[in-house]
Amino acid sequence: MSDAALDFLRNRRSVPAAQLQAPGPTPNELREIVATAIRVPDHGKLTPWRLIAFCGDAGARYGEALADLHVRVDPGVPEKKLAKDRERFAHSPTVLAVIARIDEHHPKIPAQEQLLSAGCLGFNLLLAAQAAGFGAQWLTGWSCYDRDAAKLLGLTDNERAIAYIHIGSRGAEPPERSRPDVDQVLSAWQG
Repeated sequence: MSDAALDFLRNRRSVPAAQLQAPGPTPNELREIVATAIRVPDHGKLTPWRLIAFCGDAGARYGEALADLHVRVDPGVPEKKLAKDRERFAHSPTVLAVIARIDEHHPKIPAQEQLLSAGCLGFNLLLAAQAAGFGAQWLTGWSCYDRDAAKLLGLTDNERAIAYIHIGSRGAEPPERSRPDVDQVLSAWQG
C-alpha cells in the first residue's frame, strides 16, 4: 500500500462550506475532478447518477429560488431560515448536486445498489477535490428531500438530490473531530 495514499485518507477532513472561498476549480480542473470521481462501483453499468454544477453566481441564484420556494410552502418561515437558504450555496465557488437516478423496477439491480453507487460518487467527489488541493464538504438539507425543490433542478420522478458537494479554496485549516475507535465499529463474525 502507498504510504502517501494512506496518509491522505488518514488526514482527510471536510472544510466547512462557509470557510470555502475563491478560487474554485477551473472548468478543466472540475472536469478532471469529475472524471476521477465517476470511477465508482456501478452494478450493471447503469450510471444511476448525474451531476448538476453551480458555478459563479449560480449558487446564489439557486439559494434565492429555494428561499422563494420555502416562503410558498411555509409563509410563516422565520427570516433566519430564509437567510440560511439564500446563503447555503453562495459561499462555495463550486457546488455539485449529486443526483441519484433510481430505476425502482430494474429486473436485476436493486434500488439500494443504485443509490449506494450515487453515494459513492458523492464521497469520491470529496476525495478527488481534496486530492486536487481544494477544500470540500458534503451537505444535504431540506432541499434534498423536497419534490418542489427537485423541480427547481429539473429532476424527473425517478431522480432525487442526495448531496451537495461544496468545493473551493481552503480558508482556515479545517477542524479535526473525534473519530470512533476501531474496536467500536469492527467485530468478527462468530458464526
